[in-house]
Amino acid sequence: MRIGPHLIEPRVILAPMAGVTDKPFRVLCKRLGAGLCVSEMTTSDPRFWNTAKSRHRMDHDGEPAPISVQIAGTVPEAMAEAARHNVAHGAQIIDINMGCPAKKVCNAWAGSALMRDPPLVARILEAVVRAVEVPVTLKIRTGWAAGHRNALQIARIAEASGIRALAIHGRTRDQMYTGQAEYDTIAEVKAALRIPVIANGDVDSPDKAAHVLRATGADAVMVGRAAQGRPWIFREIAHFLATGERLPEPTLAEVRDLLLDHLQALHAFYGEPSGVRIARKHLGWYAKDRPENAAFRHVVVRAETAEEQLRLTRDYFDALIAGVRPDLPAAA
Repeated sequence: MRIGPHLIEPRVILAPMAGVTDKPFRVLCKRLGAGLCVSEMTTSDPRFWNTAKSRHRMDHDGEPAPISVQIAGTVPEAMAEAARHNVAHGAQIIDINMGCPAKKVCNAWAGSALMRDPPLVARILEAVVRAVEVPVTLKIRTGWAAGHRNALQIARIAEASGIRALAIHGRTRDQMYTGQAEYDTIAEVKAALRIPVIANGDVDSPDKAAHVLRATGADAVMVGRAAQGRPWIFREIAHFLATGERLPEPTLAEVRDLLLDHLQALHAFYGEPSGVRIARKHLGWYAKDRPENAAFRHVVVRAETAEEQLRLTRDYFDALIAGVRPDLPAAA
């Protein structure tokens, strides 16, 4: 699959997730097999571009190409300027957010709320495409509500506006992340378009990725929540799609090393204490799948320093690898 000049290989993509897909996580997922990683959304409001949060979100130094940056907003001219600003800061693909279901986003008529106003959608897409030389992509949902599925209408507007690829989360906005993702709407859109279509929603295993590609005819799959705490899912999916064979689960030693690398990257990127605080949710996700990790999670998320987080994590996994009971301090 290509997005403009960029070959996306393998055809498994990290979804943009606010507060999750920062540079340390994107770099890790690319290293573990993601063909493309989309940044967490950045605002189109220039008043916030110089905040610490925005500066981190616009930092792409040393990030492997292609660099895809998601922007969000409702004013065509502001979105165009945001696209230019992010390209000047390293973006090689601009992604437009019309899929976020969060209330604080939709209440401002951004994210998936824009799907209620197709003429405004057209104006935003046309303004952004005209503003930059790099490819522009779009992420949407199947519609605003169960009785208002208009993904095909928005998709046709996107293709006519010059959008180079379309990602669709297989739920309406009012579903948020509940229920089962629907793939028939994605299949309908794919059949009607010439541009690449990326299927998103409930892709949580190699088998599910293959099923979704067959069911929708999509050009690629997008993985979101399933990558939290399991960034190796990208190589598992890529290997299965290429060979039909399943990779073994990572060893405890490999999980330890990946987690320590991730923690160190977060500490270096954000500094203390922000890096320690942000790392806590990742530690919780890494620990969520094994019942025996509950005690570790209970203790390690209370670590106050980078050194303490790293030591507790290293000692815990070293004990598991050695086959002895981890010696965890009592939680405060």
